[in-house]
Amino acid sequence: MPIHRLGLVVHHGRAEARAVARSVWEWASAHGVPAAEMDVWFDSRRPRRSSVDEAAAAGHPDLIVTIGGDGTFLRGVRLAAASDAAVLGVNVGRLGFLTSVVPAEVDPALDAVHAGRAEVETRTTLTLRASRAFDLPAGVDTWLRYGRGPALPPPRPRETGVEEVGWGVPLRVVAMNDVVFEKLARDRQASIGVYLEGNLFASYSADALIVATPTGSTAYSFAAGGPVLSPRLNGMVFTPVAPHMAFDRSLVLAGDEVVAVRVLERSGQVAVSVDGQLRGVLDPGDWVAVYPAPWRARLVRLHPSDFYARLKSRFGLADAPAALADGRPPLTYRPDSPPPTDLDDLHLPWVHGHR
Repeated sequence: MPIHRLGLVVHHGRAEARAVARSVWEWASAHGVPAAEMDVWFDSRRPRRSSVDEAAAAGHPDLIVTIGGDGTFLRGVRLAAASDAAVLGVNVGRLGFLTSVVPAEVDPALDAVHAGRAEVETRTTLTLRASRAFDLPAGVDTWLRYGRGPALPPPRPRETGVEEVGWGVPLRVVAMNDVVFEKLARDRQASIGVYLEGNLFASYSADALIVATPTGSTAYSFAAGGPVLSPRLNGMVFTPVAPHMAFDRSLVLAGDEVVAVRVLERSGQVAVSVDGQLRGVLDPGDWVAVYPAPWRARLVRLHPSDFYARLKSRFGLADAPAALADGRPPLTYRPDSPPPTDLDDLHLPWVHGHR
């Protein structure tokens, strides 16, 4: 895909990120590609713009380059959804699951995208409907922000030409990692009814409830004891955090299901965070439905992605002392002969012609 317009999201707190950004500007200038920096917030007193306003101000780029870590990448995906842009993540942070290009590969990666040679992965994202448009009570963002910079505004309702009171307000919000419902006050639990297939599944009194994508299964949901899902799956995982009940397990749901939550009448207020950003506060009686969004994130890869290698490296799984005491396993299982015909539909990336 030729790059017609480019957007940059930069972690300005890292000198290496600023240096990589200069390289991207130089590449864009050399190739006659208009470029604009997005989601810039040096002054915490200035409000951040919505993704729609950011995309419009940048001229609706078709490629967004993020330069930082996974948090910077998530900022880029939020903006990409407003323009249906692809996202190229340059990693100048620690080992991440989302960013894939190192600084030395920036120019080759941009050349590959511009020439149509780069690979593109698609990932499930989540969106919301709610009983009302979200808002942020005055001052609540200040003590929840913890020095992260200006808070995002509440998401706008999506355009709809039909009165949909029963189905709620469709919100213009996209989550690549997760949607989290968490208690707002330390001394008040979040008391929430969870509905699956339209029926009450359970009532939870908990610190938080997480609805995560397969991509986000390695983030907060994993820290709370949830399973790791292949990012190639189309689905969701629901994980309660410190629930006051015997059933504290995660549920893995299909890609066409809906998780609805309702704040119970004696609950404290409940904060709604999307990919780690506070986006609204719910009162007793409010409800929200979370479901896979029609838009899928498009991640640009210079090389085929190896999610399991990153997972193995992050946790040192191949070198667990207890396992090595009983013998060292071979590093690969890769038969080098052509695969049998009954394996033709499987994902075998090491076999020529299979992706």
